[in-house]
Amino acid sequence: MDRIEELTNQIVEKFERKGIKVNKSEIRKRFNLLINEFKVPESEAIRTMTNFLLREYGLSREEVFERESPLIKIGEIEKEGMWITLKAKVAQLWDSNSPNVSQVGLIGDETGMIKFVIWAKSGKREVEEGKSYLFKNVITDSFQGRLQVNINRMSDIEEIDEDIPLPPREIEIVGALIAIQQNSGLIKRCKECGRVLTKDLCAIHGKTDGYDDLRIKGVIDDGENVYEVILNEDNIRSLTGIDVEKAKEIAQEKLDRNAVLNELKSRLFGRYFEIKGIRGGRYLLVKDVSFYKPSPNEFTLEGFA
Repeated sequence: MDRIEELTNQIVEKFERKGIKVNKSEIRKRFNLLINEFKVPESEAIRTMTNFLLREYGLSREEVFERESPLIKIGEIEKEGMWITLKAKVAQLWDSNSPNVSQVGLIGDETGMIKFVIWAKSGKREVEEGKSYLFKNVITDSFQGRLQVNINRMSDIEEIDEDIPLPPREIEIVGALIAIQQNSGLIKRCKECGRVLTKDLCAIHGKTDGYDDLRIKGVIDDGENVYEVILNEDNIRSLTGIDVEKAKEIAQEKLDRNAVLNELKSRLFGRYFEIKGIRGGRYLLVKDVSFYKPSPNEFTLEGFA
């Protein structure tokens, strides 16, 4: 086998491993022209050929070439945009109304739980509740402020013969709200994907008008552990009586959207809460929240806002 044939086979195999059938004779012809006719160095010929095929099939480099993703625990997920590999059990599957989604639900290990999405275009196998899998080359994302992992064409799913332990599905804590983080209060979300807009810009869909939403990203301290929580509009309404419409009235009256956050801080910061929620990766997913009245001997942070 000559060198042109070897290079052709390498390129063909690399693309076919991802289910992409390419024209072998066309590749061989182009390699021959590049290397034998135009005397292009072999490394440059490979790069040129690869870029040609990526353009020809409308693919990104990441969709074709293997990405080395570290095996980590769910509790170690810190932000969106991380390429990772997880060993996790499928804790729950949800129904999806989107034709773009093959499956959606919760996966977990002993360190936490996180939402996962298998996109229909990924062509990946479906998973079953209660079974454990190796989710290779998945990417972290966020939706409405909560982290999730996406399984796409670059990912792989392998069933494993292990019973991955899960954390307690639901926990109850009593603690004080000791911090309120950025992007809290009256915010705007993208109508397409739900991401928070920055100056009317969505990281995925560009400039858009979006829609108003109300939330608090905070930190709860129960005296032993700290938990990052997200309080949604329903949670905030139940605690303060302020919903999105009321928040918009406050912002209009003060001519400042930040006035909403200031109002929420004055009512909630330093107060003790009783919270029921599910561990989900970085955040405790709040199901129910109410004010908690400590006994007279208990320390409170009220008044330190």
